[in-house]
Amino acid sequence: MNFNLPDRSKWISFKSVIQKIKPGNRKSKRAWLSIVLIILIIAAALFFLMKPKTQIPPLPKVEVEEVSTEDVNIYGEYVGRIRAQQFVEIHARVEGYLEKMLFKEGSYIEKGQTLFIIDPKLYEAHVNKARAILNKAQTQERKAKHDLDRITPLFAQNAASQLDLDNAMAAYENAQAEVTVSKADLTQAELTLGYTRVTSPISGYISERVADIGTLVGPTGGKSLLATVVKSDTVRVDFSMTALDYLRGKDRNVNLGSADPNRKWNSFVTITLADGSEYPYKGLVDFADPQVDPKTGTFSVRAEMPNPDKSLLPGEFTKVKVLLDVREKAIDVPTKALVIEKNGAYIFVVRPDSVVEKRFVETGPEVGNNTIVERGLAKGEKIVVEGYHKLSHGMKVDPVAAPVSKENGSTQPTANKKEED
Repeated sequence: MNFNLPDRSKWISFKSVIQKIKPGNRKSKRAWLSIVLIILIIAAALFFLMKPKTQIPPLPKVEVEEVSTEDVNIYGEYVGRIRAQQFVEIHARVEGYLEKMLFKEGSYIEKGQTLFIIDPKLYEAHVNKARAILNKAQTQERKAKHDLDRITPLFAQNAASQLDLDNAMAAYENAQAEVTVSKADLTQAELTLGYTRVTSPISGYISERVADIGTLVGPTGGKSLLATVVKSDTVRVDFSMTALDYLRGKDRNVNLGSADPNRKWNSFVTITLADGSEYPYKGLVDFADPQVDPKTGTFSVRAEMPNPDKSLLPGEFTKVKVLLDVREKAIDVPTKALVIEKNGAYIFVVRPDSVVEKRFVETGPEVGNNTIVERGLAKGEKIVVEGYHKLSHGMKVDPVAAPVSKENGSTQPTANKKEED
């Protein structure tokens, strides 16, 4: 290993300079003090350069989000059951053997269309008998009228007694009554004969037949139910609403199923299909039970939904979502940013000088992953959404913007936000 030693001539010259410094010499003292001072300066410089630097702890980094206002939809979700708008049972109104079936099971039928024919022979005989009795009564009426017309002038000429006139008048009135009774019997017989042709009272889809051809049917001795007809182009959805939801809606002046001229929105109902997708049509509530069931604390509500594609089947269960309220220009923050404790809920607000403030707020209903703040926050303020566990009131932080969602350009979910027209 080779070391570069200083030149010997230079070392001898430096040594000679030192030797020339005499203690009594004034110039020598100054030179000596200068050398000492230079050495001290170099030593101090080396000391400060080699001294380890004091480490300043970094500020805690937190994700912040600016508070904004928007219209927020408040929904209530319930379990509902679909039923047809009209469900009619077709019954046999007269007794007899089923002769014909004039429809295809499961097909669409029109109102008044003939569905079944019951053996009409017995009822045709009743009609013929009633018609014959009516003819006989009308003949007796005509004879009685002729006798009364003949006796009346004779009585005026004293050629007939008062008794003869009274008998003739009584016979005529009795014949008139017999005609009236016979007409009623004929009408009843014709109606009964008409019941042998079973028709549909509504338009809709018919079920399979309940009674086979040749079966004895009727309201007494035979099978009464023949089939059912369902009108399902419009369906009804039955569900139960809690009394608490009703009171909340009432406080916000929400009248379910009716338009309110004092507000810019109307309550509507949406349902979820069996595959989890949302039904494309919306409906309105058309009935609400005026009393609450004391056993369940709920009351029955009914909504009417269009069903032009027949995709809603009567009898199936579904999820019902009712728009109860629209909070206009509401402040909603991510629920994860709120800290709930015994004294209430608070949130960390970042001031312009990057100092956090622990602020208690009044919260409202939860909407998806967000919570509405009723009081305590103002538009434009910045709140901590991530990293608040390591904070305390008055601490200075390093705020960074929260990552923006790629789907909707916001860190907040928009599933329950009011859609812009």
